[in-house]
Amino acid sequence: MTRFLIVDDHPLFREALENAIRWATPNAEFLEATSIDEALEVMESTEIELTFLDLSLPGTTGLSGLIRIRKAFPRSPIVVVSCHQDPQIVVNVLSLGVSGYIPKSTSKEELAHSIREVLSGAVYLPSSYRAIAAGRRSKGPAQDLLKRLHELTPQQLKVLDMIRRGLQNKQIAYELQIRETTVKVHVSEILRKLNVMSRTKAIIEMSKIDFINLAAEGSTKRMQERG
Repeated sequence: MTRFLIVDDHPLFREALENAIRWATPNAEFLEATSIDEALEVMESTEIELTFLDLSLPGTTGLSGLIRIRKAFPRSPIVVVSCHQDPQIVVNVLSLGVSGYIPKSTSKEELAHSIREVLSGAVYLPSSYRAIAAGRRSKGPAQDLLKRLHELTPQQLKVLDMIRRGLQNKQIAYELQIRETTVKVHVSEILRKLNVMSRTKAIIEMSKIDFINLAAEGSTKRMQERG
């Protein structure tokens, strides 16, 4: 029996995705999570054949949730299912080694086809994105940052996400149930690995893979091309 994990905080979409997956693989077993922390707990306790991940989850910013899962389970296949359709976001997601990127607007039939493709070992990408992704895969200011983020430990990624959300060391220590001195060590290592001098600079760097900024950047480029 194939076991799937659906990570999404919207019950109606989880149900719709489950129906589409069941159509492709009738004997599938489903597990659900509504946050990255829940997803990691499930993956630590159960063998998952394929994870379907929504990028926009509570408590995550940009690609931070995906990065945390990839860091903790580098060999676990993940398909991103997202409402974000900016080509640069797709390129950045592919750079993290996912098995596919599926827009939430995808039809049930195409979704079932994509699942079969991924289970057969292929990387699925809608036809409308393939040419764009191929042309941009080695470009873009976010690619170097994604490589540096891979150097962070799972705990450091979690601390970085909290820094991005504006939490101070004392608050982070409370949330993670660790000493404040330990948080300071994590912060120092984060700044070193990201090659920045302050928390503010780290936040600015992370904005390079923020959905809103990427979408705005893509819109500006398109307007310049038309002009």
